[in-house]
Amino acid sequence: MTELHPVEFFRHGLGPAELASVQETLGSLFLTLGPRVGRFEERFAQLLGAPHVIGTSSCSMSLILTLRALGVGPGDEVVTTPMTFVATSNAVLHVGATPVFADIDAATGLIDVEDAARRIGPRTKALIVVHLYGQLCDMRALRALCDRHGLALIEDAAHAVEAERDGVRVAELGDATTFSFYATKSLTSGDGGAIAVRDAQLAARLRGLRNHGVSKDAAARHGGSYVHWDLLELGYKAAMTDVEAALLLPQLDRVWERQARRAALAQRYLELLADVPEVRCIPWEGRSAHHLFPVLVPPGQRDRVLAELGSRKIGCAVNYRSVHTLHYYREELKLRREALPIAADFGDRVLSLPLWPDLPPEDLPVVVEALRAALRDAER
Repeated sequence: MTELHPVEFFRHGLGPAELASVQETLGSLFLTLGPRVGRFEERFAQLLGAPHVIGTSSCSMSLILTLRALGVGPGDEVVTTPMTFVATSNAVLHVGATPVFADIDAATGLIDVEDAARRIGPRTKALIVVHLYGQLCDMRALRALCDRHGLALIEDAAHAVEAERDGVRVAELGDATTFSFYATKSLTSGDGGAIAVRDAQLAARLRGLRNHGVSKDAAARHGGSYVHWDLLELGYKAAMTDVEAALLLPQLDRVWERQARRAALAQRYLELLADVPEVRCIPWEGRSAHHLFPVLVPPGQRDRVLAELGSRKIGCAVNYRSVHTLHYYREELKLRREALPIAADFGDRVLSLPLWPDLPPEDLPVVVEALRAALRDAER
């Protein structure tokens, strides 16, 4: 029997620089929302070319805060995509609004702009687009659509710090852009998130909402004579901590180097999969962040292929089953599978292959051969 060659789905690249940064933080005064969060916000804003960045506890909370700050609430509708992690549409429900799903482009998995336009109604307040797998949506068309209808445009860029398309960078055209620093992201602090905005008043409100709605955070109150703070509105405990910022700061120096490595691995996957006709790769335009490397397998075979890959010790995942097919959304929102047929089919066929910056290139042929064998076994 041939010895198995395990390939991990993902491994983080944290090392001595991050350890030293955290150690320095542990010896300082602030562990929670403090000066390192401010330093990270400034440097991340510079990387994005955005005027304002607000560090948060997660991308999920970033979406909730953003919707609240933009005035989205009960009675409103938000058009979004079902091909995403549940956090995107869950955020809409958390603020009391209703998510309205548009179908997707069958090739890319990104929101279909024309179908999104058809879903806009008199109660629509905002559009949340998801830069799935690291590929930027058609932001010029989406910005024009929102401007025509007077809607807020929110970018869920959990996968897409480095993305660019048609000369547009992530966070350039949206009213607010949310980011994730979850364990598997290109920048990671285990968890954590951020919001990039261009409006100073919106940024100020978001800073208050992330910290319970109080007028001054602990760092702002530190030093000098005591001055009372006040509660300006009902907010959340949703701020980034200095420990998380300490983990993130050294990684900013390696963003483009690590994106280039993922891009080279993605290109190599394309070459190796060119003679596997059963597999369809997901195309991208412009510069993808290459957060994931998804492929589509033949209908009805995905779960068997996953099981076979697992038996061969090849790490893989599903990103994602279409949200509208999941139990809660079927039962609570009375959504039917056939209402979004392209997303339903895509979500039944997609799986993600191993991809991380330090993945040994010699492991890619191992993954592809295991996928080829898994497809043969799945057909039996």
